[in-house]
Amino acid sequence: MNLPTWITVSRLLGVPLLLVLLQAPSPTQRWWAAGIFVVAAGTDWLDGYLPRRLNQVTDLGKFLDPLVDKLLVLAPFLMLIELDQVPAWGVFLIVAREITISGWRVNPAMQGGTVPGANLWGKAKTVVQIVAIALLIAPLPPAWALPTQILFWLAVALTLVSGGIYLLGGKSQGG
Repeated sequence: MNLPTWITVSRLLGVPLLLVLLQAPSPTQRWWAAGIFVVAAGTDWLDGYLPRRLNQVTDLGKFLDPLVDKLLVLAPFLMLIELDQVPAWGVFLIVAREITISGWRVNPAMQGGTVPGANLWGKAKTVVQIVAIALLIAPLPPAWALPTQILFWLAVALTLVSGGIYLLGGKSQGG
């Protein structure tokens, strides 16, 4: 395994830590979870950049990176349902989109034998999801409740828009 793949695997190790910290979180545990999440999410850029820069793109890395990305986002969203901070149906829309696009991507017949990368919509979706999750996890004062909910629903909307663009013909434009 090369360095970029190790970074991806280290990001995966953050998922169970998040689940444990958010099980019945104290404010301190929530800050730890938010910090772990932000660091893990930050490594997503690194393990995408390094393989291209170091000419170390591997099939294992191409498989693991999007899988770990999904787990890192979906695990805290599911815990936030349990903590009654986001509605299950909003998270369901995100999960449904991610499963649909992942299934579409692994079936070469669906997109002419190529797997397109993310574009601006997919990247915007990812950034807004990460910011929303970090703010929802952090034990912020009540004044932050409305902005974090707005970010959550913006993440849901961008998730659906980017998925729709991908499925409705902009396959080289989705993410």
